[in-house]
Amino acid sequence: MRLTKQTSHAIRILIHCARARGQLVKVAEIARDLDLTQQNVFKIVHLLTRAGFLAAVRGRYGGVRLARDPKDIRIGDVVRATEVTHVAIEGEDAPRRRGQSQPISQVLDDALEAFISVLDQHTLEEMARAPQRAISREDEHLPAREGTKSGRAKAAARPAVGPSR
Repeated sequence: MRLTKQTSHAIRILIHCARARGQLVKVAEIARDLDLTQQNVFKIVHLLTRAGFLAAVRGRYGGVRLARDPKDIRIGDVVRATEVTHVAIEGEDAPRRRGQSQPISQVLDDALEAFISVLDQHTLEEMARAPQRAISREDEHLPAREGTKSGRAKAAARPAVGPSR
């Protein structure tokens, strides 16, 4: 199964907050440190707050922090909150013919649940304790945005192509 960028970003945001050890973290800081747009971070923080993973404090001195102890946040729970966790087969909603079943749907649902159950064996605390290194968009094999640090670095590394004379 391939997770969405949103889920990857959500896990990275939670790790960032876990490493802050209860201190409020500003969305702008998260966006800068994780090389994401503030708009995207706001959207994901809202989702994580509604799911009960983060607590938000408004105002000039506000920010976000974990709403629960990192050892109580299972990665599988984060995936359930950010992904569609039911496999829909194309045409599944169409009326079924008498005696015809959709066994593939059950098999895929079972496979998805097995995948998530492996993630349930790991907590945010474990992930936050892992050696910290710079997490960049290149780590996710995603194209960098031109207006970001990694985007500017890539642009600077490209050979200049100009008209030949």
